[in-house]
Amino acid sequence: MLQVEELRKSYGTREVVAGVSFGVAPGEIVGLLGPNGAGKTTTVAMICGLVAPSSGRATIGGQAIRGDRSAVKRRIGLVPQDLALYEDISAVNNLRLFGALYGMSGSQLQQRCTEALALVGLEARAKDRPRTFSGGMKRRLNVACALVHDPDLLILDEPTVGVDPQSRNAIFENLEQLRSRGKALVYTTHYMEEVERLCDRIVILDDGKLVASDTLQGLYRRLPAAETLDIEIDGSVDSAQLARQVGVKSAVQTGARLTVGVDDLVHGVPLVLAWLAAHGHNVHRIDSGKATLEDVFLALTGRKLRDGPR
Repeated sequence: MLQVEELRKSYGTREVVAGVSFGVAPGEIVGLLGPNGAGKTTTVAMICGLVAPSSGRATIGGQAIRGDRSAVKRRIGLVPQDLALYEDISAVNNLRLFGALYGMSGSQLQQRCTEALALVGLEARAKDRPRTFSGGMKRRLNVACALVHDPDLLILDEPTVGVDPQSRNAIFENLEQLRSRGKALVYTTHYMEEVERLCDRIVILDDGKLVASDTLQGLYRRLPAAETLDIEIDGSVDSAQLARQVGVKSAVQTGARLTVGVDDLVHGVPLVLAWLAAHGHNVHRIDSGKATLEDVFLALTGRKLRDGPR
């Protein structure tokens, strides 16, 4: 449904998106991740036809977006991070307005408004104004506005920012239902657990470049260790020496926290504890667990703080 081919965008001498390519099939949710300034916002803007690429292209069902009047743009629904609602008209009139912008009217528009409100669980509040809604309800109405014209591709830019757990779970269920109907979805977020639950594939950008495009299990295989020990410890550890021990894949110390990757926990735990004891380190706490998407993300993009959107 969506094919992104070598998208590039430069502002003067600064290239903010550098040859990004990926695709999204019908009935698939693809997570788009990256640190601040990685190029996610600009990539989404180019896919939606809001920003012209310097080179490359994005196609919807094989059709490229060309200009604001391009018919293919009607096949896209965008849920922006900032709420795009008119607070002082009713929820259903918000949907009627957005539907009219897509050329809908009459019984078709009314039916689509009813269906969109039902999907997000707001049919009982159709006549109420969004200014009376909770943050979670506004987010769900924001999703409904992007769906009223029945798009083939839905792009969601951090749609759960600031919402309560109930509304977040309701949005997840909405998106899973849309996937089952054959919609193609692109989902951007900073919440790794959301991507782990929702996404069939994950695209990771860093510094404008694509650094990974794979399934969650495929990304896990990029890590040197799938199981980890999180140890609270005294003193400074020779991480390089520890990482050279048989069965140890990695060792990183941040303050009093030592994170050790091992081949398996059964043999790794006693080995690491024995090594620490032999080198005079007191262990105060130890936790174990499997690798997470956050581990993969940090391994691919680093731990350095990032500032400034792209």
